[in-house]
Amino acid sequence: VPVERSSISEPRQQRIKSMFYHAYNSYLDNAFPYDELRPLTCDGQDTWGSFSLTLIDALDTLLVLGNNTEFQRVSSLLQDTVDFNMDVNASVFETNIRVVGGLLSAHLLSGRGGVEAEPGWPCAGPLLRMAADAAAKLLPAFQTSSGMPYGTVNLARGVSPSETPVTCTAGVGTFILEFAALSRLTGDPQFETAARHALLALWDTRSEIGLVGNHIDVQSRKWVAQDTGIGAGVDSYLEYLVKGSILLQDQGLLNMFLEYDRAIQNYTRFDDWYLWVQMHKGTVTMPIFQSLEAFWPGLQSLVGDLDGAIRTFQNYYSVWRQFGGLPEFYSITQGYTVDKREGYPLRPELIESAMYLFRATGDHVYLQFGLDAIESIEKIAKTPCGYASVKDLRDHKLDNRMESFFLAETIKYLYLLFDPAHFLHGAGEDWEVGGEDGGCVLGAGGYIFNTEAHPLDPAALHCCSRHARERQELRDILLSQSKPPPATHSQSETPKAAESQSESIALKPGERKAAPLLSCPVQPFSARLAVLGQVFTDNT
Repeated sequence: VPVERSSISEPRQQRIKSMFYHAYNSYLDNAFPYDELRPLTCDGQDTWGSFSLTLIDALDTLLVLGNNTEFQRVSSLLQDTVDFNMDVNASVFETNIRVVGGLLSAHLLSGRGGVEAEPGWPCAGPLLRMAADAAAKLLPAFQTSSGMPYGTVNLARGVSPSETPVTCTAGVGTFILEFAALSRLTGDPQFETAARHALLALWDTRSEIGLVGNHIDVQSRKWVAQDTGIGAGVDSYLEYLVKGSILLQDQGLLNMFLEYDRAIQNYTRFDDWYLWVQMHKGTVTMPIFQSLEAFWPGLQSLVGDLDGAIRTFQNYYSVWRQFGGLPEFYSITQGYTVDKREGYPLRPELIESAMYLFRATGDHVYLQFGLDAIESIEKIAKTPCGYASVKDLRDHKLDNRMESFFLAETIKYLYLLFDPAHFLHGAGEDWEVGGEDGGCVLGAGGYIFNTEAHPLDPAALHCCSRHARERQELRDILLSQSKPPPATHSQSETPKAAESQSESIALKPGERKAAPLLSCPVQPFSARLAVLGQVFTDNT
């Protein structure tokens, strides 16, 4: 009931905003320009590359919460202070999802944030150039015999000769959203090409029963760790097959996921829990639930398996109620935490699934979970300097770290759970126009969240790739007309004779010039174009 939903949501939205600003201001006051806040000692540390990671990761959350002024300030600040040409070893996976994804999302949302748009936006802009610069620093990692990337790259010097070729499955298959978006926005195909090459190489390594392991040697293509499930090391690979198929309207990616899903349901699902099994035999190796697996019900809802999603969510919610959070590992057979895996670093995955399932069902059980999550985080993790990761859910001891995803994902998904009218849900009619000559409708809905909760607008990708196709078609047409006609004279003809056969630009009385053969573009041009007298209009 809309009235009831509103009465529940509005005070919760304000409380979630207060949580965000307590954490965000603590970072600015005590940790900036370091990557992350240390909330127990009220200082900062670099973790993933020394580029003010929390600020990049939180940038689009500012806009989601409606703070356009701070969004504009931080957008300018990042352009002035962040330089990716550093002698720093960075995680290829984390830099992509947090930095490239965060900058892409902020670029695409900058019109809503009141940032003055560059001509041609969203196909141009300073944050887009920053995202492309960061992604270009990652491309050397993909220069392997398989096309699957190394896990670490030096942003200034490329891949170290001593770098291990072993990386996790998610570290290979979690690039298609960001890299395809970059290619389609900028017109530079190298990013999408690299991501697709890696995806296809990984697809070719699956076992006879249709499963992949969790760590692979990217040079030899041999599986180093052959346990498989839907959690750590594999999770976002499966996520990106589904979300990539939606963002890019790519049936091939969806077919890959559906084939994996059949094997996952056959070999890993037991009573709507998902266990870890051996990738070749399907035998159970670890009857555990990992907190990273909690994204799965949300993904199930995207492919239409609502019944399964609801049942699995209830299993995971029961663990949350037991501890006030999700431990990293939970033994399904023993009903308790696994030794040395008792922590909860304020991960967002179960909140993410609740957001999707509430949108799909309207069931207030997901709002109740949201209330439980707010209470747990406030009671257990809040400190005078932000929110701290929980080191042990059994006694609620804290760790001196606040991961950037707390502001990028956990807070954002909580807020969106309680704001059903938010524009990211496709609510309202406050869409924008952009592209060349304002010919594209943007922000009309259908946003796809990357695995760090950075929303991407499919309409922007279509807009810029359409413009690129039209420009290429025009170039091809003009180029075809500038080429000299093929020679028809024989080798025995003198140059003078051949010259006499050349066409005169002056037509004789009554003579008509033959129209050249032109191939009409597949997509209609947005403006009228005349080529040698032939006019292309919108309905050509």
